[in-house]
Amino acid sequence: MANTHWLRNVRPFGGAAEDFRIDQGRFAERRPASSTPLAAGDIDGAGQLLTCALVESHIHLDKTLWGQPWRANSAGPTLKDYIANERRVLREVTAPIAERAGALLENCIARGSLSMRCHVDIDPEFGLRHVEAIQALRERYRDLIDLELVVFPQTGLVSRPGTAELMRQAMALGVENVGGLDPCGIDNDPIAQLDIVFGLASEFDRGVDIHLHDKGELGLWQIARIADYTERFGRQGRVMISHAYCLGMAPWSQVQPLAERLAALGISLMSSAPADTSVPPFLDLRDAGVNLCLGSDGIRDAWSPMGNGDMLERAMLLAFRFDLAKDDELAAAFDAASRNGAKALGLPAHGIAIGQRADFLLMDAQSLGDAVVSRPPRSVYRAGRLIAEHGRLLESRL
Repeated sequence: MANTHWLRNVRPFGGAAEDFRIDQGRFAERRPASSTPLAAGDIDGAGQLLTCALVESHIHLDKTLWGQPWRANSAGPTLKDYIANERRVLREVTAPIAERAGALLENCIARGSLSMRCHVDIDPEFGLRHVEAIQALRERYRDLIDLELVVFPQTGLVSRPGTAELMRQAMALGVENVGGLDPCGIDNDPIAQLDIVFGLASEFDRGVDIHLHDKGELGLWQIARIADYTERFGRQGRVMISHAYCLGMAPWSQVQPLAERLAALGISLMSSAPADTSVPPFLDLRDAGVNLCLGSDGIRDAWSPMGNGDMLERAMLLAFRFDLAKDDELAAAFDAASRNGAKALGLPAHGIAIGQRADFLLMDAQSLGDAVVSRPPRSVYRAGRLIAEHGRLLESRL
C-alpha cells in the first residue's frame, strides 16, 4: 500500500460520513465524504462504523491453554486452591508458552485489541522464564500490538522468599509495571508488600498494578492504603487496582469519598465484569471521575474455560451487568474497552484524530451502541494497514 492513501466513506463513532487521508501510517487530513472515484490504494469504507482500536487492559498470556485440548476445570473453592491447581496444570502442559500465548495473542489482535497489558507470573520455582518468554513474544509482534508487562508475584511476595529479588531482576530487564496481589489475603502483611511494590516502582520509575480480590471492609482498607502509597511515592496517574470487588459491596455513601480520592490521584480501576461476585459501580465511579477500564483476565486457563479475547464482548458484559441500555451508556461501555484502557496504561493519545497513528476498526454497525450489543465482525488496521478481518490475523506468525 502507498505511504499516502485515503480511507473513504466511513462514519467515525457513528457520526456523519467522512474521508481520512493517511500519510506514513498516521491520520493526516479529514474531510466530508467525497463521491469522487477511489484512487489506487484507497480503502473503501462503504459507510461502515469507524472506531479507535480496542485496549485489553488485563490479561494473563502465560497461563492460557488456548489451542490446547479441552481440560476440565479441577480447581478447589478458594483463591489459594486455584493458585495451587494452576501450578499443577501448567506443570503437566507440554506446549511452550510461546505457542499457547502466541495463539491467544493473535486471536486478540484479530478481534481489534492493538494495545495490551499482560500480567506475567514470577516465582522462585521457575524464576524469570515466563517473563523472558513473553518479552520474546512481544518482540515477535511489536509491529502489530503495543504490549506492556506487569511482573506478578501470584504465590506471594513477602511470604515467598526470593520473589522480591526476582521482581528487581525483572525491572532490570525492562518490565514496565510492578505487580502485587491481595496484600492482606495472600501475604498477610500488607504494609511489607506495599513497601516492596512501591519501593521498586519508585526506584525504577515504573507503574504499579495490584490484583485486589479481598472483599468488604478489608478490601476498602487496602484501597485506602494503596492511595496512601501512591501519594507518598509520587505514582499519581501510574497506578491500577485490578478487580476491586469490595467497591461493589459497600453503599455508595461509603465508597464515594474513596472514589474521589482515587480520581484525584489518577488511580485507575480494572474490571472483567465478572458474573460471580460484586463489581465496582461503573457509572457512579465514572461520574466521580474515576477511570475504569476492562480486561479479560484469564482466558481458557486453569482458572476458567471462559473467555475469547474480544474486548467488544467484554464491553457488552459490562453493559449487561449494569443494565446499560441508553446510547450514551453503551458508548461509555465501549470507552471502557478502548479509551479508558489507553489512559490507564499511560498510552499517548488514543482515538481518531489528526496526527495519531491510524489504528482503527471498521464494522458494519450503525452506532457504538449497536457495535457493543451486536459485536459484529470487524476489519482491523494498524498504522493504516489491514492486518486482520473476520476474526483472523492475515499473516500468522505461529
